[in-house]
Amino acid sequence: MTDFSLLDDPAWNALTTEHAGLGQRNGRAARYRAELSPLGGLQSYDAAAFAELRPLIEAEEAIGLVSASQYLVPDDWELLQAVPVFQMVCETPAVAPNDEPERLVAADAPEMLALATATEPGPFRAGTIGMGRYFGLRTDDGRLMAMTGERMRLGRFTEVSAVCTWPEFRGRGLAKSLVAHVSALIAAEGRVPFLHVKTENAAAIALYERLGFSVRRTLEFRVMRPR
Repeated sequence: MTDFSLLDDPAWNALTTEHAGLGQRNGRAARYRAELSPLGGLQSYDAAAFAELRPLIEAEEAIGLVSASQYLVPDDWELLQAVPVFQMVCETPAVAPNDEPERLVAADAPEMLALATATEPGPFRAGTIGMGRYFGLRTDDGRLMAMTGERMRLGRFTEVSAVCTWPEFRGRGLAKSLVAHVSALIAAEGRVPFLHVKTENAAAIALYERLGFSVRRTLEFRVMRPR
């Protein structure tokens, strides 16, 4: 039986293992480099760990923490957003479609950022492409319609992330095709795909369930900054 406990604090466990080279660490606090992602994690969600996180945050910058832990935000931090998310895992991915999507590269980052900014799939920056493999589908004239890729990597798990489609191209099965492709790549490496989705996003949850994902548990994504 698979032990999923690492996924209770995915960013911390990624930043202290496979993704240690992509981040910064100070004691019991760690974060991805700012150009890659605003995500971070703590070994323990107490005042001492938050104090160690503080030097890793630039002035006026916010950090995103996703965890199953229940904790109080210290008084010297300002909570900007708190969003419950389902963490879904897929131990038997659906078969990927035969059509191979385009592998996106650093030169595609401006298009990717524009798509993510318009559709808000979760934290995404121009450098996020450096966290894993990203794939896209384009129109005949070259416009990026949809994309999906990989983000956190820890233990036997790889996160499927940045699932987004321009509104005018929705309903064509683009997200389904891309998520299936990325999940199949991850599974082919002997790893388990996982993802996060807002609890109220019923359409996305239903899509992921059709692709073999199931809800593991609820986590909370919090965005905050030092006062």
